[in-house]
Amino acid sequence: MSALEKANEPGLTPPPNAYLTRIGIEALSDFAERRDRLTDALEKLADIGDEVTSKVAERLSSHLDSLEPSVTMIGQVKAGKTSLVNAMTGMPDILPADVNPWTSVVTSLHLSAAGFPDATRARFKFFGEDDWQRLFNRGGRIGELAARAGAEDELEKVRAQLTEMREKSRRRLGRRFEMLLSQQHDYGYFDRQLIERYVILGDDFETETDTSRNQGRFADITQSADLFIERPDLPTGLCIRDTPGVNDTFMIREQITIRAIRDSRLCVVVLSAHQALSDVDLALVRLISNVKSREVVIFVNRIDELADPGKQVPEIEASIRATLATHQGPENAQIVFGSAYWANRALTGELKGMARASADALVNWAQHAAKAAKRGSSTESMIWELSGVPTLMRALSERIVEGEGAEAMNRAAAQAQNLLRAMRATVTGPQGDGQSTEARLPAETLAARLDQIESAARADLRDRFSRIETEFDRRLERAHASFLDRATASLIGHLETWGENEVWQYDPSALRMLLRTAYQVFSANTHRQVQAAYDELAETLGTLWREGFDHVEYGFRVEPPTAPRVPPPVQIGQTIALDLKGSWWRRWWKRRRGYDAYAEDFAGMIAAETKPMVDDLSAGLVQSIGTEADSVMQDFLATQRSLIMNLADRSGGEPEADDAATRKAAQLDRLQDALAAFAE
Repeated sequence: MSALEKANEPGLTPPPNAYLTRIGIEALSDFAERRDRLTDALEKLADIGDEVTSKVAERLSSHLDSLEPSVTMIGQVKAGKTSLVNAMTGMPDILPADVNPWTSVVTSLHLSAAGFPDATRARFKFFGEDDWQRLFNRGGRIGELAARAGAEDELEKVRAQLTEMREKSRRRLGRRFEMLLSQQHDYGYFDRQLIERYVILGDDFETETDTSRNQGRFADITQSADLFIERPDLPTGLCIRDTPGVNDTFMIREQITIRAIRDSRLCVVVLSAHQALSDVDLALVRLISNVKSREVVIFVNRIDELADPGKQVPEIEASIRATLATHQGPENAQIVFGSAYWANRALTGELKGMARASADALVNWAQHAAKAAKRGSSTESMIWELSGVPTLMRALSERIVEGEGAEAMNRAAAQAQNLLRAMRATVTGPQGDGQSTEARLPAETLAARLDQIESAARADLRDRFSRIETEFDRRLERAHASFLDRATASLIGHLETWGENEVWQYDPSALRMLLRTAYQVFSANTHRQVQAAYDELAETLGTLWREGFDHVEYGFRVEPPTAPRVPPPVQIGQTIALDLKGSWWRRWWKRRRGYDAYAEDFAGMIAAETKPMVDDLSAGLVQSIGTEADSVMQDFLATQRSLIMNLADRSGGEPEADDAATRKAAQLDRLQDALAAFAE
């Protein structure tokens, strides 16, 4: 029995029409069948191999089985994002849809048909001490900005809000407050009450009731929540991350959302049909403008609240595309219109209780929807299609199969080819002479050569990254300096034309475009150089195989690993001073006297504002990519070392009987044919 079936809360049991979630994931089913064929080939390799080769095959199979593509959901508060997540998971009440704006929790729903390796079904991690010290000492991003701008009034407001937030946390947690920081709580179950305890801010404890005394107890300090859900109908694992809205006072959520987008290959931007791409949503556009168009899907929710969706939807879409074009958003991003409310009603079968206005909108939309439901479909399945959720899932499924899924398959297939060639070398020569492969070089010599190859390859990779980083830093510095020069010149021109009484404003989009261009060059160079390093390493290892053993000269080669993906520079879209045209800016402006003071103070403030963003690109992101590239190389080398040394250890031993060798060779031939189907 699954964790959901064990839960006492009725809202967390599968809804009556849970079968609807199978509609829209057809591409994932096709992918799962192809993955299973590759897994089957790996299992057969494990069956006929010795202990070392079997472990390699089992590890490749395990990596393939554990594939969990992730989708990050972002959007403005009240866009209905959480309701949409509930519909996508097939559990209409799994997450509270009215999260208090004070919470800052990323909730990851891990969906798996195969279950999970341990008993944990819910995990809640708390903010670390550093996060809270930064917040309380400097007031978060708003506090830092106010301090740099000399906006004492704004800084005082931030301090007052933080004091209230701290006192409320202490009332809830008492002396446990500091003790809980950086900790995590694991549970073997979850239900609505448990989730609310960590992600929803409840009433103050002075006025607690039996039903509210635990609600939101840890919400102030919870950084992330992970729920592990068994979905037998899902062809492959999937993680859906629900992020808080980004429009909060301290911009904590913005930083959390940036990290979540970087950790996912796909991003769904949830907008409300009533205020699609409002001024607040422009912060979202800035974030997604740095993500590839193919990796972004826009879902316009709550069309059930439109009076005439058939007429209004085209108008809304045209407005969204115009806004995206104006603000350098992703070009040709797919836009899906729908209603999480309709989807959840279809799942629960509670159609008679639908609000009259929503039912009228549904009929209206059905008359205008481009794709009519199949004849003979049930009412629930037709409403499910009209809700837009299946269209969204189809878009995500196709992108998973084409992107992360294809890459995982290609990696596993390439390494399976390497394993098969190594196994073939232990059985027979390429001409079918039935002789076992013998080592030409002693095991000690092979081990020493492998050490030299590893040392040289990793040094080469570091040198490549050093050159890439140096060039990237130069480009970033030029972009930063160019923007400051242009902005300062514009400021001086404004002062000379209008004087000091007219408040000046400047759009920072030029800086983002310069940084984005620099990053695109860096990304292309990184992928090219890392792949070149991997290719050269594979060729060197192939030479060692040919020099080290008999019967491997004939067409033997080693397939290189694939260079890891370079993540999008989402942090370029984070809020900076020039994005905030509030009252603090006017006060900052009025407190300056003299052109030199304006120019000097402005340049200093913007340099300080943008330096962390530039540093995060040039140091933090480059370092993380370099670490991952080196990890992939080490894993590849470790596998090759185990295969080479295993063959060296077997050299000189008793060869297999002719009939056994013939049978194994035939099995390997069949597996070779099977693996050929997965070649790029």
